[in-house]
Amino acid sequence: MTATRKRSLPDCRPLLADPDDLTLVFQPIVDLATVRVVGYEALARFPGTAGPGVWFAAAADCGLAAELEALAVAKARAAVPLLPPGTFLAVDVSPHLRKDPLPPATRKLAPGPGSRPVQDALAGRPDLSRVVVELTGHTPVDDPDTLRRRTDALRARGAQVALDDAGSDWSGLQRMAVVRPEYVSLDRTLVTGVDGDPVRAALTEVVGGFAGRIGAALLAVGVETAAELATLVRLGVPLAQGRLLGRPAPTPAPLAPEVAALVRTHVARAQVAGGVAALVRPVRQCDVAEPPPAVPPAVLVAGRGEPVALWLARPRTGEPYGAPVSLRAHPSDDPVDVLRRALTRPPAVRFDPVVCTDATGAVVGLLRVDDLAAAAARS
Repeated sequence: MTATRKRSLPDCRPLLADPDDLTLVFQPIVDLATVRVVGYEALARFPGTAGPGVWFAAAADCGLAAELEALAVAKARAAVPLLPPGTFLAVDVSPHLRKDPLPPATRKLAPGPGSRPVQDALAGRPDLSRVVVELTGHTPVDDPDTLRRRTDALRARGAQVALDDAGSDWSGLQRMAVVRPEYVSLDRTLVTGVDGDPVRAALTEVVGGFAGRIGAALLAVGVETAAELATLVRLGVPLAQGRLLGRPAPTPAPLAPEVAALVRTHVARAQVAGGVAALVRPVRQCDVAEPPPAVPPAVLVAGRGEPVALWLARPRTGEPYGAPVSLRAHPSDDPVDVLRRALTRPPAVRFDPVVCTDATGAVVGLLRVDDLAAAAARS
């Protein structure tokens, strides 16, 4: 059986000798509330008819798993300048490779998860501000301190961290608790047929609720039907990826007009039943390094568009003042839940506007507490 299996696997050593044989395609990741592409996943493609899984299995079989993955990571890292403005690139990294030994001199300075070749591939780009490192697989966390230290080191260089296959088993929830990722991919087995299975829908809500509590955005992968899309929108899943929304392409492509129209239709239908998107008020955005505007309100933002502070007016005097961003919400969040979180803030900021952001953290607008209260009363 072993000999038969080995004969069925391709020989990846010539591929490593000629790296141009490994190419990338890019599949869009869509923010369902704002109906725009916010990122792309970099997917490896190989010569011949064998799929990526076969090639990576062959690499593991001959002890070259880290080298082949490092090649894919390096190519993805080099593709970041090709991205449209305001988007990120998700790069897969296998967390089990972190078990490979590191040289003692570099062990404390390891830049991220993975064996030395993968670390070197990530280290080749000092600025990782548009890179999302996605930890793939179902490996249990047997060394949480090392994993946390390495993911924190990636964040220090501007990267964000994602976990895949959430909800598939205990190890996925365990890794979420350790890593505290910015993005969580919903296991594909929960996405497929979610429109006709109340158990899958309930599990999606549970995983989404847990992700929201730790500040992560939930990504549903493998969306293939309009019915699945409609259910995910209704459940408040903020991000989606799949053949329905856009197939992998040689270059990062925008959302097709007919796909955008389909998403808008389902979002509009879901907003009738709930979600704060209809309550969002536009607001001026100003660079935090510049003087604030004379007339509030405004949101002061940093270099990547993330909110840093609020510029408000005192109700009685109209005098402008600065306030912290004490609460964020996504357009798909439930008004009652956002109102509850707003009213549990400290008294000094309890009635300050809530900053509404998309899945990348960019400002969409403001939510007023009285608007939330009115919507909650109607529900």
